[in-house]
Amino acid sequence: MWVFNRDLGYLVDGELFVTGRKKELIIVGGKNIFPQDLEELAMDVEGVHPGRVVAFGLFNEELGTEEIGVIAEVDVTEDDLRVKIAREIRDQISRGTDVTARYVLTVDRGWLIKTSSGKIARGANRDKYLQEST
Repeated sequence: MWVFNRDLGYLVDGELFVTGRKKELIIVGGKNIFPQDLEELAMDVEGVHPGRVVAFGLFNEELGTEEIGVIAEVDVTEDDLRVKIAREIRDQISRGTDVTARYVLTVDRGWLIKTSSGKIARGANRDKYLQEST
């Protein structure tokens, strides 16, 4: 039986494992990247609030592929510390995967948009990032 609900997953010994949403998949140079994998890596960086990170793809027409954007909520307000955390997020993602986060933004607590069920809203946060960065 097939159910088309835009979730991605796989079967092992009759057990279904859901890996993510198809529309949230980031494709960098033909490689499929799950945003939740990048978010987990970013949350390992000291100063980043657990559960308060979002990763998404931003299409670059010149390159013909997506680039990775990451937004993380932090408590520090000093610019040099925010730059350090952003650099560490970028390094952590590079070490943990074979891709690089092109855009990393550290923001104040409460910046990220959540759904009514309390999950981080990737699409809404991507749109907010695009509105505020132009």
